[in-house]
Amino acid sequence: MSVKVEHLTKIYGEQRAVDDISFELNPGHVLGFLGPNGAGKTTTMKIISCFIPPTEGEVNVCGYDIRHDSRAVRKNIGYLPEHNPLYPEMYVREYLEFVAGLHNRANVHRQRIDEMIDLTGLGAEQNKKIGQLSKGYKQRLGLAQAMLHDPKVLILDEPALTRTSLRKSAT
Repeated sequence: MSVKVEHLTKIYGEQRAVDDISFELNPGHVLGFLGPNGAGKTTTMKIISCFIPPTEGEVNVCGYDIRHDSRAVRKNIGYLPEHNPLYPEMYVREYLEFVAGLHNRANVHRQRIDEMIDLTGLGAEQNKKIGQLSKGYKQRLGLAQAMLHDPKVLILDEPALTRTSLRKSAT
């Protein structure tokens, strides 16, 4: 089981953002959350990614509990939030090298960075400052950083990239 959520609830004051949801996600499967604004989609993703704690319920990612093994959970998750936090003064490749260092992947990061640049179609943009990139290329860079450490679970909140555009850039 890659992700298992049981009776997850998140309450902010009087607001119930997530109300007793349960689901399982097996390896190789894709799960999408659909719902109106305020339905708790982003909150659920943030809880699974260990960015915020749940009020109630259990969440396991790759067999690790988010409350007791958050470091192990984070090692197994790649996360691209809706508002991609990038450093506009850094260069694309420099940013990916920085992220690789955060994941303690210094010994293999150059090859993996090259793979991510190729996969996301960032080749022509890799020597530009992030602030010079279009919104689409910034989204691609966010996806590259989310996949850089080869996570078992990938969480994308409001991804602007489609599978088709990724496939075109990889060929």
